Amino acid sequence: MESKAVRCLCFLAMLLVAGLGTVSGAGECGRVAVDKMALKLAPCAAATQNPRAAVPPTCCTQIRAIGRNPKCLCAVMLSSTARQAGVKPAVAMTIPKRCAIANRPIGYKCGPYTLP
Repeated sequence: MESKAVRCLCFLAMLLVAGLGTVSGAGECGRVAVDKMALKLAPCAAATQNPRAAVPPTCCTQIRAIGRNPKCLCAVMLSSTARQAGVKPAVAMTIPKRCAIANRPIGYKCGPYTLP
């Protein structure tokens, strides 16, 4: 499992390097591209694939920050970067609850998913 997380982090780092300087306008995450924002969730790699995996505090910190904008959080969790990194959207949607974020956007529709 650990080598899978390391591969995911390496893949995300390569995407970051390849995507530098490609954003010019505002989107779901403001002026930061969704795929670049998805890289901030690297500490969440194992937790996005296994609903029983412990969610690291660094992951919860990133989820808390990104989750201030539910539209951004949704876009990040459903992004091509997340998909290519092996993120399971149904599992990823549970992370805000697993982090015990009190002001999470409960019931927010994210594509075919709903944040618990």
